[in-house]
Amino acid sequence: MKKMKLLSWNVNGLRAVMKKNFFSFLKDAQPDVLCLQETKMQEGQAEVLTPGYHQYWCSAERKGYSGTLLLSREAPKKVTYGIGIQPFDREGRVITAEFPQFTLVNVYVPNSGNHLARLDERMRWDDAFRAYLTGINEPVIEIGRAHV
Repeated sequence: MKKMKLLSWNVNGLRAVMKKNFFSFLKDAQPDVLCLQETKMQEGQAEVLTPGYHQYWCSAERKGYSGTLLLSREAPKKVTYGIGIQPFDREGRVITAEFPQFTLVNVYVPNSGNHLARLDERMRWDDAFRAYLTGINEPVIEIGRAHV
């Protein structure tokens, strides 16, 4: 199997890091796949030029909220968005990319909130996401940020 450089970055707002160091980071790091979480934007809200990379966006319906982006030099065999359960899929949290030797899952896990105010919702997410991952029959690489 060919070696691949896989990187993950919770950008906490893609537009903000685009004004700073995003493009120089991408050029210097040269990942085969870059998984971004918490993009807080939808495709087309800003010009994101990534020559040599295919872009796969999974944006939240609500502007300025969550969102994931996968940049890949090689086009995956198949890309899917979400886990098939509303309301989670409206938040743009999961991109699944099937490559020849493995399946990559770029995920931005929901936070339980201050004082665990959203703990019940987070527990439903955990159960749903676990079931989603269990349904994938080949080697899985999960990339993302998990926090309570």
